Amino acid sequence: MKVSKQWLNDYVAVDDLDAAALANKIELSTVEIDDVTRLEEGQKKIVVGHVNSLVPHPNSDHLKVCQVEVGADEPYQIVCGAPNIQSGQNVIVALPSSWIAGHNKIKKSKMRGEVSMGMICSLQEIGFSDSVVPKKYADGIYVLPADAVPGESIFPYLGMDEDILDVDITPNRADLLSMRGVAHEIAALYNRKVTLPQPELVEASETQISDYLAAKAPKDLAPTYLMRIIKDVTVADSPLWLQKRLWNAGVRPVNNVVDVTNYILMDYGQPLHSFDYDKLATKEIVVRLANEGEELTTLDGEKRVLSASDIVITNGEKPVALAGTMGGANTQIDDASQTVALEAAVFDGHRIRKTARKEKLHSEASTRFERGINVATVRAALDDAAQMIANLGGGQVVSGVAGQELADQSAKEVEVSLDKINHVLGTSLQATEVSQIFTQLGFTATEEAGKFTVQVPVRRWDIDIDADLIEEVARLYGYDKLPATLPAGQATPGQYTAKQKAIRDTRKLLESAGLDQAISYSLTTPQKAQRFAMEPAAQTDLDFPMSSDHTTLRMNLLSGLLDDLSYNSARKVSDVALYEQGRVFFRDEDNDRPREVEHVAGALTGLFHEVTWHDGKRPVDFYLTKGIVTFLLSSLGITTGLRFEATAKHEEMHPGRTADIYLNDELLGFIGEIHPSLAKEYKLKRTYVFELDLSKVIAAPKNEVVYQEISKYPTITRDIALAVPAEITNQQILNSVWANSGKHLVDVRLFDYYQGEHLAQGFKSLAYTLVYQDKDATLKDDEVTAEFEKVVTALQTELEVTVR
Repeated sequence: MKVSKQWLNDYVAVDDLDAAALANKIELSTVEIDDVTRLEEGQKKIVVGHVNSLVPHPNSDHLKVCQVEVGADEPYQIVCGAPNIQSGQNVIVALPSSWIAGHNKIKKSKMRGEVSMGMICSLQEIGFSDSVVPKKYADGIYVLPADAVPGESIFPYLGMDEDILDVDITPNRADLLSMRGVAHEIAALYNRKVTLPQPELVEASETQISDYLAAKAPKDLAPTYLMRIIKDVTVADSPLWLQKRLWNAGVRPVNNVVDVTNYILMDYGQPLHSFDYDKLATKEIVVRLANEGEELTTLDGEKRVLSASDIVITNGEKPVALAGTMGGANTQIDDASQTVALEAAVFDGHRIRKTARKEKLHSEASTRFERGINVATVRAALDDAAQMIANLGGGQVVSGVAGQELADQSAKEVEVSLDKINHVLGTSLQATEVSQIFTQLGFTATEEAGKFTVQVPVRRWDIDIDADLIEEVARLYGYDKLPATLPAGQATPGQYTAKQKAIRDTRKLLESAGLDQAISYSLTTPQKAQRFAMEPAAQTDLDFPMSSDHTTLRMNLLSGLLDDLSYNSARKVSDVALYEQGRVFFRDEDNDRPREVEHVAGALTGLFHEVTWHDGKRPVDFYLTKGIVTFLLSSLGITTGLRFEATAKHEEMHPGRTADIYLNDELLGFIGEIHPSLAKEYKLKRTYVFELDLSKVIAAPKNEVVYQEISKYPTITRDIALAVPAEITNQQILNSVWANSGKHLVDVRLFDYYQGEHLAQGFKSLAYTLVYQDKDATLKDDEVTAEFEKVVTALQTELEVTVR
């Protein structure tokens, strides 16, 4: 929220405070200050000018040569191209040698042969944001009021000499979403008095609101719902003082009716809405829930299909506004409006939040209803706004208020003890000091035997329990004054748990293998969430997703990695190797909340190594990916019982290039090439992936890595070529070799694979080298031969292979 120091000074004395010091005080005790600005900074020699006359430029079809009075002895000739420039206007003039926004210097110059002594400026050219410039002046110069004095500085006229504090309001301090709320806070911080003007309402006694309308609202939807009627209103531009207040608060001026509602919104924090009474077409206002599928065209021109959770304002028959969010186009104020129906209410914040999210209509008003408003000032805000509209529009306030005021306005009673305050804060405050702090806050507190009973006004609806009061004491006492104390007791040395260490080791190992880490969204689409399923589970959907692409909690990591690969591929990066370690979410049908399971996954496409002068290129394939997985698992201590089994059960995977990964009989994950149709969907070339249940890997029994001295004794090798039935896998042969080898076998390597001529139908040839070594002595041939023959016998009997 943008807070003008000058506006704030109307309620609490701050004119003696430096803006930076004030911002620092707020930041140290309350909320953050994003920025402190003064629009005139960096600009100079910009004054009020009066256009005495103008003629078309002789060498241009759109420029005008103007004679402008700027307080000098003679008028200045200025060339201007603004479409709305006219004789008799008071305008903004940047004199020669002046500086305007963007550090631009204006000089005396010639424009197509005509001398121009400066520039007639738009609001944007002197630093105003497009979002606050009145629409009628958005594409031209700004016209000042008739009483502006030529030659005087423009900065006071436009409020550019005011210090603006950009306050970052946290959700728990919604009371600061108003000038009056900020005034109370400043008064508490500096122990100063708050003076808030009370509205002086003048009602037209000859008319009653009952002659115009009645308002009905269920207490659960709108515990307070009030309306007033202002008749004989002339809709026009607001006076400059009001426009200044609004654009310094970040709001665009529109007209005197709409501007008053926005002014009261910023002043009281109370959202208001104005209806053109004559367009209501009935004498009844009814607040209700929308009918499912009911339609309303809002002020932005969008036709919205409403749901049964939306609160709507109706004329008794059809919706005329989406409560707390946006009005309807069918009752909007326009230049012809004469009778204004003004609404002030307290709506159910939960429903307003849902509607604003669903319709993507977050606004200043909906934010305040969502976070809470001061229910004690609803009537005062309505009265103040009604009288302002009458004053600015030449109208009259009809006598009486329609509606109800049922919201609880009583002060809350909260108790806290002095001992607890000092214990929590580590202070030694006296009762008188704490009482003074409560007084500064505007709370009524009584103390008896060290126990405080505090009456908290309704304007501080964020305070409910004793901890809230302790926070208030700490803030006003000063966080910087709280004593520093060392923790008592024995300190616990920090260290990773076994799970944390395994997760970090997993990341390091995959990065050392050449993969880069990716971090994907945990939310995805229902279709992507269900892919690559490693176990049957129900999906978990968000009730109010931010977008249609992020509606469901993921049940795999690969969908996110494939999105990343597709993103890179679309940008001509075709050689990518990524991994992600994170959690997936499986929900059982009988549970509302999902289980969170640690997974790790990888996705590779293109070349793993590019061609160099020394080495050839290495495209990604199944065996390279399998080698990465084997390296990862063996480095984590899983060296025995690991096996890969070909499978075609994963519909997202290539049926002939996919394997499940088992540790003994437990499924750890899968590996392989994604299905060609899925690769086409993501616009990828051949892509190989793996995904592991890291929780199972961490829980599995490990073979601890023990470093051993390299043996100084030689190795002995034996080669064997086998004719193997086609259904027997390399893994089965390796398992048999290791299971039946003696104590001296240290390595087994497959060095040849052949299938074709000179072999019987349904057979293949696999050739292995077996490496033997004794770490304590030199091996003898007969020892190696005995162990080797035992392996051969086992292969022939267990797997029915033939030694070639």
